[in-house]
Order: sequence, then structure tokens, then C-alpha cells
Amino acid sequence: MYPFAEELVKTVPLLDGVSPTLVAALLGILSGVIILSYLSILAMFLIWMERKVSAHMQDRVGPMRVGGWHGWAQTLADGIKLLLKEDIIPAAADKLLFKLAPLIVFMGAIAVWVTIPFGRGLVASDLNIGLFYILAVSSLGVIGILMAGWASNNKWALLGAMRSAAQVVSYEIPVALALLTVIPLAGTLSMSELTADQSGGLFRWYIFRNPFTFLGFFIYFISTLAEVNRTPFDIPEAESELVAGYHTEYTGMRFSFFFIAEYASMMAVSVVAAIVFLGGWEAPWGGSFPGGVLWTVGKGLALVFLQMWIRWTLPRLRVDQLMYVGWKVLTPACFVAIVGSFVWAQLAPAWLAMVGTVGLMAFSGIILLFLLKTAAEGLMEGRTQRAEYGA
Repeated sequence: MYPFAEELVKTVPLLDGVSPTLVAALLGILSGVIILSYLSILAMFLIWMERKVSAHMQDRVGPMRVGGWHGWAQTLADGIKLLLKEDIIPAAADKLLFKLAPLIVFMGAIAVWVTIPFGRGLVASDLNIGLFYILAVSSLGVIGILMAGWASNNKWALLGAMRSAAQVVSYEIPVALALLTVIPLAGTLSMSELTADQSGGLFRWYIFRNPFTFLGFFIYFISTLAEVNRTPFDIPEAESELVAGYHTEYTGMRFSFFFIAEYASMMAVSVVAAIVFLGGWEAPWGGSFPGGVLWTVGKGLALVFLQMWIRWTLPRLRVDQLMYVGWKVLTPACFVAIVGSFVWAQLAPAWLAMVGTVGLMAFSGIILLFLLKTAAEGLMEGRTQRAEYGA
């Protein structure tokens, strides 16, 4: 029932005679502690990172005092302050659902990480349906959001919850369909096997296999922005309309659960994109040197940075525009990408496949250079303005 635990009991002398079930349970607890610790530190880092990114995009410097170097401990201080705040439950709220909602949202964000491989063999549970599991578990957050909105007995919270439910359910379809563009090529739903099939260098990554997987990556990335309620799809938390959305009435530690879950979900969808489309722990030149974990986390952080860049650049869509993009643009494009990817893989000659790969890599390089040029120009303009004002 627990092959890994049974093998461990047989090979480690200290575990001789210990029940494999007990070993499996202890390994599960250890994995949970490691994942929770990682996500807690990651959430603090991402919050600090977002504050710095938004500051520099607005010609500011962001936190600079607490902790010394660029205010690295500012988020830690804010987190301690938040945990010491009074836990307030509205008198007219449904107290049981009000308390359960942040836990369910938090559980949905944490459970996704069970099947995500950080490196070769570094995975809590390498399920053969890992990708399907991630799509299923990530939907738990919607239940918690609806519970939070309903239990708060607040019209702004309820409106935010209803918007979020409609948005997440709508955009789960293009997310799943975009991932299906690579499944016929890999023949597996295991996250580790998906990464292993991309070994050999940049040209083996699924994003460059054919034009339709390239399209699938961008559809997935845009759809996940809506899945995690990021601008321009942050309608459930539209501060100008709904105060704070579904968590308006939450304070203290319960609010921090929503906050950590949001950033854990941002990193989760980014790491899934890195594993499915960008080679996971594989380096661009092949292999995992200097470390598979660094490549997996680094690619995920790069996509999270792109999410932050988009948030502080684009305006929010209207509800009707959001639904139009999801149902009439992204979903039909997904069907085209799925059929096109399968046909290309079966019928495209080798020379055409090579030309397509090289062309997509060149196009991606141009996009990357344009983004770097834009960022550099923005930084230089900010420095010039600060020099003019004597800052």
C-alpha cells in the first residue's frame, strides 16, 4: 500500500520492524511541515517583492528601514502586528461558516503543492494523475470564498464572493484546456514525467514544441490571472466598488489566511506553468545544474514578477468584458490549440518542426528583449526625475 515506506523500512536498519503505515504517516507529516514552512517564508518574500515592484513602477523606493537592506523585515513586522490584532466576528455573521471559510481557502492553496516536484525526486507525492489532482484541488478555494461572503452577512462581501465564483468557474475551463495542449505530446499527467519529457535543453520545452503549445502557454497564463484574482481580473476584490470584496469583515489571523493563500496560489500557478511548459527543473542548456530546485523556483518567481508587473500596469476589466474574454476568446482559442497541437505533432515533418521551434524561440527572445528594454527605460526615467527634484 505504501511502496516507498516499505522500501525505506527494508533498506534503513534503524527502521527495522517499524510499520510501513507509521513511516508513511510520519513522512506525510514531515512533508506537510516542510511545505507549510516554505509557503510561509515564500508569502512574506512575495509580499515584500510586490511592495518593491509597485514602488519602483510608481517612482518610489518602497520599504527601506525595517531590517536593514531594503526593508527586508517589513513584511515580518507587519505579519506579527496582524497576528496580534483582535479577531472580530460580526454579530450577525454565521459564526461556524465564518470561521471555516479562511481555513478552506488556505487548505485549497496548500494542497496544490503536494504533487509539485521541486527537483528530480523532490516531491511529496508523485501521483500519476498529478495535473488532474491540481486542477481539482485548486477549486476548493471557491467554496471557501462563497462561505466567507455568505457568512459575513455583508453585501460587499457577498457581491465579491458571487463575482469570484462566477469568475473562477468560468476561467477554470481555459486553464484546463490550455494544459491539455501538452498532454497528447507527453502521454502522462504526472508532473515529474512531464518535466522529464522536456529534458535536453531549451528546444525540448513544450512551449517551443509547436506554435499551438506556445499559444497554450499564453492562454494558461492569462487565465490563471483570473483564477488568482489578479489585475486586470481582480473584480472580486475591486476596492473602488466592494471595499475589499469577500474578506471585508475579516481581521487578524483569519485575514492573514486569505492573504497567504493568495500569494501561495500565485506561486503555485506559476510553478505549474514552469513545469508543464518551461521545463521545470531543467536548465535551458539541459540538465539541472546548478540545482533543479533553483530552476523550478526561479522560473516560478519570474512569472510571479510578470503578474505583479501586469497588476501595476493595466486597468481593471468590467464584469461583462471579463466574461467575454473567458468564454468567447480564450475558450475557443483553447480548442484550436488542442487540435492544432495534436495535428502538428502527428503530421508536421521534422524540418518544419525544427523551423517552428527556432522561430518561436526567436520570437520569445524579441519579446524578452522588449520587456527588458521597457523596464530599463522606466528605471532610467525614474532616476532622472529623482535627480531633477533633488531626491
